[in-house]
Amino acid sequence: MNFKRLPLCTALLLCFQSQWSLAQDTASDTESQNRQEGSIEEMLVTGKYSVPQTLNTATGLGLTLQETPQSVSILTFERMQDQDITTILEAVNNAVSVSSEEVDNVRNNFYSRGFRIDSYQIDGVPTSWSLGGDSGETVADTAIYERIEFVRGATGLLTGVGDPSASINLVRKKADSRELTGFVDFAVGSWDERRVTADVATALNKSGSLRGRVVGRYLEGESHVDYYEDDRNVFYGVIESDLTDNTLLRLGASYQHSDPKSTVWGALPTFFSDGSKTDWDVSKTTAMDWNRWETTNTNYFASISHEFANGWELNANYNKLLYEKDTKLLYVYGSLDKETGEGLNAQRYRSDGESEQDSIDVQLKGDFSLFNQTHDFALGALYSDQSADTFTQLPLGGDMSGGYDRVDVGNFYEWGNLYEPEWSDERTQSQASETEQRGYYGVTRLSVTEKLKFIVGGRVATWLRTGFDWSGNVDYGNRDEFIPYAGALYDVTDTHRVYASYTEIFKPQNNRDANGEFLAPLVGESAEIGLKSRFLDDRLNTTIAVFDIRQDNLAQVDTGFEGTPEQRTAYIAAQGAESTGVEIEVVGQPIDGWNISAGYTQYDIEDATGNNINTDIPTKLFKVFTSYEFAGALSGLTIGGGANWQNESYSEGENPAGDDDRFTQEAYVLVNAMARYAFTDALSVQFNAANLTDEKYYSQVGQFSSYRYGTPRNYTLGLNYRFD
Repeated sequence: MNFKRLPLCTALLLCFQSQWSLAQDTASDTESQNRQEGSIEEMLVTGKYSVPQTLNTATGLGLTLQETPQSVSILTFERMQDQDITTILEAVNNAVSVSSEEVDNVRNNFYSRGFRIDSYQIDGVPTSWSLGGDSGETVADTAIYERIEFVRGATGLLTGVGDPSASINLVRKKADSRELTGFVDFAVGSWDERRVTADVATALNKSGSLRGRVVGRYLEGESHVDYYEDDRNVFYGVIESDLTDNTLLRLGASYQHSDPKSTVWGALPTFFSDGSKTDWDVSKTTAMDWNRWETTNTNYFASISHEFANGWELNANYNKLLYEKDTKLLYVYGSLDKETGEGLNAQRYRSDGESEQDSIDVQLKGDFSLFNQTHDFALGALYSDQSADTFTQLPLGGDMSGGYDRVDVGNFYEWGNLYEPEWSDERTQSQASETEQRGYYGVTRLSVTEKLKFIVGGRVATWLRTGFDWSGNVDYGNRDEFIPYAGALYDVTDTHRVYASYTEIFKPQNNRDANGEFLAPLVGESAEIGLKSRFLDDRLNTTIAVFDIRQDNLAQVDTGFEGTPEQRTAYIAAQGAESTGVEIEVVGQPIDGWNISAGYTQYDIEDATGNNINTDIPTKLFKVFTSYEFAGALSGLTIGGGANWQNESYSEGENPAGDDDRFTQEAYVLVNAMARYAFTDALSVQFNAANLTDEKYYSQVGQFSSYRYGTPRNYTLGLNYRFD
């Protein structure tokens, strides 16, 4: 790793040494005794924003956050409830060290450490998003999830491709309650939003060996954007059965349906024809009231786990994912005259599509003894097959002289007069692709001493995609690529652990160059060192990580390419791309009632020639959210708040006047707040405010010629009733 470029990171690691003696003083006598007896893996996690569970997201070994040699952040159910987080997009916007760009109302890009996140898991099982015509995956509801895990750095050991940024794991709620428990929540918010949520779990037989849980949510409301409305409903059900004392069977299904009105395809124009920049109201839209982007996501799943007499555990999972979408959209483009509002055109588009994925994975994990030490291992295999199809319909009577539909917008200042056309009955298939993924992996944690442990493993991965889409024939991927993984952890003291990890990057790409050829797979390596510490009897956990990511064939927009109806964007493969930076995270409950989650990220990302790349993504992020539950005379009152700050980001290109230009989002901060009062143990009321200062900001600047605004100030008021 190139530490010459990171003097600040090294200094931060060194300055933490001064806190080690303080941590030793605050550790209890009992805790010290446990450490001496070799139980260093046991830890007491307190607070609503931490989890005591072991995680499989990074290594598959079932390790705690402290035992995992990578940076891992968690958004717990309690944290999402406190902050009123209801979508995956909102979760990303409030999680440490990750960021987003809004493409439109349905599609979003997520980033970490300077690179796009394309690795997603559901209960640890890899899944592909955005193949069924972009079916609303990134704005899916969070009501069915117990927590969301973010493992930063390359995660090819388990996800199948060595994505250099991060992996997002959505952990579904379990039917683990043997008593009747749950809640009902009613909420109203800005722009006439109305929401009802219910979550109920109970035993289904007298002994409690059969249990069930159901979750439902219905939401409807308008928006700060003209014409836009959204109706969303969610249902989730799961049954768990203890077949024996050592065997658990889980069956379930989830259903999410979203039917937004006046959805945008594309964004607002950045420039006038004379090269000057526009400045629209945040309510401005390029959609009409007849536009739709209806999506339906259905998931059926089954899993079985068995613990053998020797403590080894066998797990098998099956998942069936169905994504569907139906759209009627407008894409606005052209050169806008500042005085007349004329010059823009619109492409009218109607499509429907679906994607179906079947996946099965099997894992065996356990421990073994060797050289008077106990070691852990995990072996696994995955097979996944996904098909995606999209069909389009043309408007009747349209201007098809350019090879695609074109209609004159007229005066954009008086937007609102483009009526829905009559659509052709003929459906043309514009996408038919198959994605196959296979993987076999093995990993072990070797205990050299009680303080020193190594994690080594690897995966043999196959990833293939064939068929065709809007850009032409599709046939790319690789077979039997080996992705190694190595990590080391050393306990400097009872409360401080240093770690290091290394893995290689391998990721097939669907980006094409100016000749229409696919770019070569993304290849490289990712390394990370860090310090994980526990303070105040494990009440407060901190992580400092320094990372270095190097890769070749990173897709960058070819600004000299003149788009065609068949291919609007081309890419070049940047060589020698390097991202080097530091992440700091603090999470826990320092004192009774006070919960906190905070993190800071800073990195530099350049190509081999020293030029900055991916400049539309912020390179500095600070996020904090904290809440305090009062006792005594103010018992029942909880207040909280937070702030999300990011530095400047920008994109560059040629404006309509032919001049080189830069489109910039200055540094900004979004402030939020919450308050909850519990009238009784069962009944409470909660108020949330987001973007409290009503900051006007861009939610993406990467498209250069068009942009979107972020959500202005908004409020939510909810009434919650719990029972148990």
